[in-house]
Formats: sequence, structure tokens, C-alpha cells
Amino acid sequence: MLSRLLPDRDMSEIPENFLPIESIGIEDIDNLFESKCFSRHASQAIDQLITYLGDRSTRGLALTDPAGIRAAVTRLTLGGQTSDTAEHDRKLAEIVDLYLQTGIQVYSPGYMGRQFSGPFPVTAVVDMVSAIATQPASFYEAGALPCVVERVMSEEFNRFLGFPSDRFTMFTTSGGSLANLTALLAARGRRYPQAWGEGMGETDCCPAIAVSSDVHYSITRAAGILGIGENRLVRLPLDHARRITPAGAREALDAAAARGLDVFCIVANAGSTSFGAIDPLDELADMAAERGIWLHVDGSHGGSLIVSDRLRPRLAGLNRADSLTLDAHKTMFVPAACTLLFYRDRDQATAAFRQEASYVFENTSDVYSEYNSADRNFECTKRPMIMSLWALWAMYGRTAIAEKLEALCDMTRKAHGILSVAPDFVPLHLPETNILCFRYLPNEQLSPKALGALQTEIRSRVRARGRFFISKVDIDGVSALRLVLMNHRITTDHIRQMLDEVRAVALTIREEFPQSEEI
Repeated sequence: MLSRLLPDRDMSEIPENFLPIESIGIEDIDNLFESKCFSRHASQAIDQLITYLGDRSTRGLALTDPAGIRAAVTRLTLGGQTSDTAEHDRKLAEIVDLYLQTGIQVYSPGYMGRQFSGPFPVTAVVDMVSAIATQPASFYEAGALPCVVERVMSEEFNRFLGFPSDRFTMFTTSGGSLANLTALLAARGRRYPQAWGEGMGETDCCPAIAVSSDVHYSITRAAGILGIGENRLVRLPLDHARRITPAGAREALDAAAARGLDVFCIVANAGSTSFGAIDPLDELADMAAERGIWLHVDGSHGGSLIVSDRLRPRLAGLNRADSLTLDAHKTMFVPAACTLLFYRDRDQATAAFRQEASYVFENTSDVYSEYNSADRNFECTKRPMIMSLWALWAMYGRTAIAEKLEALCDMTRKAHGILSVAPDFVPLHLPETNILCFRYLPNEQLSPKALGALQTEIRSRVRARGRFFISKVDIDGVSALRLVLMNHRITTDHIRQMLDEVRAVALTIREEFPQSEEI
């Protein structure tokens, strides 16, 4: 389908100065803001999206040569300005079509590879409203409704989270990476209150952060940003299911203290990116309390399990965390980015930033300013991301989210069962969420290096065939295949079809490289 969007000739033939421009008067500009113009464009895009949503075929991601996409984009860009309404409509149709065709098909049962999902369509409608009726949500006077909604939704979530109702707080951020960094800033601010103004050079301590060996890269990145340094990350050992071992964690913390490191924060996973593993939060909370260490839980993926009565017990001890990151755009199925950052004690949230800015920050509190979040949040102009989640919750309650989560976790367990009885596959763990890692096992014995290379090549070829999209992850230095089930329409038949696809490409690979230890 993409070929019809590509240019008829080499775009290098177009002179650099080819940019036909027509004069646009203020009246013409004003016409672009008219409701009739919006209605025409929106109706056209909605028709294309309806067709997109109605496609139930099994398809993954057929990567297009970047040169082809660039050529199509260049042709559309250099087409010049025109007052022809039909030309405007044609261009918009091509732009939407190009966007839909070149992306991951998130609503297809062939999509099993990443942690973002096709959102509930109603949330996209609310997102469109937010885009038109702009209401930056860090300050009440700019976004009154989103600011109030954040407060109400924090109370809704805390019914399941269980933080002290008179002490906790929650606000949104644009993504889990930003939320994790913000929480670590607050943890640093509690231990080293002078750090914001004077920097860390004034302390004799060697600050460090203790993390799961499967920690998300945003945490290691944050260590660099904070000036802690990756080399001062204390890696906590994992069990066979890639969860932090309490005994190993105690030994690692003791060893860090003996080296002169001051561990001021432990970062645990509630649904690790690689495995979907949930660390033993209760035991880690005990450890943190004994040693006066901040406990941050990166629940970007699995924190959403709190809304399900059946799945919530898997997060036992979460209510004892000092802070929690939860990505609603992952497992609450709303448009990206929408991340919730919780603090058990709202006073600790203000330790992240210590600033004065008279043009935005109020020196005196009133009924309006108490809803502001800018003093605790990186963002000044913040999208009202909570609105899509609230609309879904207000219309359908938590049920829609909880039941979809339960269906995904159940199907992942069924996939584990299918892999367990297949002689040519091995599941690498019992899934705690909707993520499952596994390997294809050929008939012949391969070295770990060759076995890992085979998984990587399988993944690339399955993706190239365009019917299924799966991912891969390195586990102890050896690559494995990885399923992330985000579509509730995936059935056991789709799982079996995907495994047959893996078998087919694996056979082709072994036929091409019969004696190779590289693949």
C-alpha cells in the first residue's frame, strides 16, 4: 500500500529553491481556524481511522526503507502552498495514510512486541478535545479542570494503592523516564537537602542508588543526570524469575556500605521491562525502613495491576513505597504519554525542586494555587494528559481497564503453557504480568553465543515477513524472544500461528547456515 504514496520520480531532481509560495492574507489564515475547516478535516481523518480500526487482519510491522518514507515526506513537503481546498484534503489524506501504514499495527493480533497499546478509542476523542481546547495543566489558572481531575483521580487510585489518605499526593508527568528522574530528585533532596543549591561537592559522602539488575535504562540515565554516576549504582542480585532476592540485596547493601557508599534510594520493579517481573516489595520496604533508605517503585508497566481485585495481590507491599511511577499509556490503554507519579508523603515531593519564579510560583497559598503541581514537576506547560484517563474512568469505571488487564495476563499464562509443552521452545519464566520471554531450540546443540544470535535473526526475519511483531531481550548476555501481549483480541490460535512463523524462519536460517556457529 505504501508504494502508491511514493513519488513518481527521484526527489533529488527538485531544485533546492523550488518552494512555490502564494501570499496568505490574514483572512485566509482566519479561515483555517473556522469550524467548517476543522469539521471537513476531522471528518476525513475519522473516516480513515474507522477503516484502520475495522481491519481485523493479522499483521505486525513491515519496516519500510527510510529512503522511501523520506521521499514521500519530501514530495508532500515541497508541493508548495495552494488555496485549492481539494488539494488540502488530498494532502491530509496522504499524511494520515502514511502515518497509519508505516507504524506498528497496535490493534492487530499480530502485534506482540512492545509495551504501548492501541488506546481505548474514546480516549483519543478526549485527547483531540484537549489538543483544540488547550489547557496546560501545571497551574490551576491555565487548566482548572485538569488540575481538579488530577486530584480526584489520585484519590480514586489511592483506594487501591493504600497510601495515607491525608498525606499522599499524585500528579502527572510526560512519561515514566521523567517520573523516575523526578522521584530520584526527591529522594536525593531528602537525604541531601543542600544538593539543589550547593551541589554534591559539599558533602563527604559517596551517594549511591541500589537497583535491580534488570533496572530500566531511565534509572541509569537519571544516575548520570543527578551526578551520582552509573558506576555508583549498586546492582541487586536476581533470582531465576529476575526478581530481586532479599538475602542478596542485604548482602549487596552491606557491601556497598563497607565500600563507603551512602545508598539513599532503592529502586524496585513492579513489572520490569525485560521480564515483567515484580520484585518482593514487602521485604524491600522492610530493608529500606531499617536503613533509612527511600524506596521508589518503578511500576511503569505493572503498577496498573492495582485496579484489578484479582491481580492486585501480586503487588503486595506497594503501599509502603515512598514513591511510585505508573504509566497509564502502557497498561491503562490511553494515549501516550500519561504517567502518574505518586508520593506517600506529599511534603517529600517538594524536595525534588527548590526554586523561585515570581511569574509562575505563588508566594501565598489560596484555594486555587493548592491545585498547582509545577513546584513538584519538571514541566511548566504540561499537556492535560489526565483527561483521557479520567474520561475512560468516568464513563466505564475501572472495570474496562481491569478486565482487559486480566485478559492479557491470562493469555500470557496460556502462552506459557503452550510453550511449555512444545519440544522446540522453552519459556524462561512464569509470567507475572503480560510479558513472556522464551527461546526457540533447534535440533542441534548450539553454544550460548550461537543460540542467542539465532534468536536475534529469528526476530528480525519474523518482523520482515510483516505478519507478527515480537521483540527480543538479552538475558545474562544471551538473546531471547519476548512477547508483550497488549491486544485483548489475541487468542491461543494467534500464539500458535506466531510460533509456526518462528519455526518457519528458523528452519530457513538453519538451512542457509547449516554449519555456522555464528547463527
